Amino acid sequence: MTDEPATYKPNPTLKRVENGFEAVLFNSRWLMAPFYLGLVISLAVLLYKFGLLLFEFILHAPSAKESDIILGVLSLIDVSLTGNLILIVVFSGYENFVSRIDPRGHPDWPEWMTKVDFAGLKQKLLASIVAISAIQVLKAFMNIDAAFDAQKMGWLVGVHLVFVVSTLVLALSDRWGGDHGSAGKDAH
Repeated sequence: MTDEPATYKPNPTLKRVENGFEAVLFNSRWLMAPFYLGLVISLAVLLYKFGLLLFEFILHAPSAKESDIILGVLSLIDVSLTGNLILIVVFSGYENFVSRIDPRGHPDWPEWMTKVDFAGLKQKLLASIVAISAIQVLKAFMNIDAAFDAQKMGWLVGVHLVFVVSTLVLALSDRWGGDHGSAGKDAH
């Protein structure tokens, strides 16, 4: 008898099954691609809504009060911020979860589009939601003379504060948690 330790020889069939299973898992990320395409289509719908709001805004501007002009502008900003939010999700989500985007050959490619990791994506999303929520509160406040509803105003402010506090807590936890880059790389 020899004193040599027995070497482990993996079962080749089992290894092929494992590799096949891992390939299916890895390629399943492409199932997210139609979601991002759907968000691009929703961006086109949002553009249509923006156009309608802009047309209505221009049409009523000559006879509108200053507060109505401000409310109209806030509505346009709200839709614009929602469009920005969709773009952040589409580009960052695709880059983080599906496939890398090659910006070469696109001289006006925004730098952030391929640089946002998962932690940065969460922060950008929450910051956009806070901005949209703030606009909703401001619109309700600007419209307070026409239709004051204390309960609705309380809910709007309360929900907005929850978004603000959540964003601050997330930002602090990401800062205290260490390296932001590893969070995004772990999501790949």
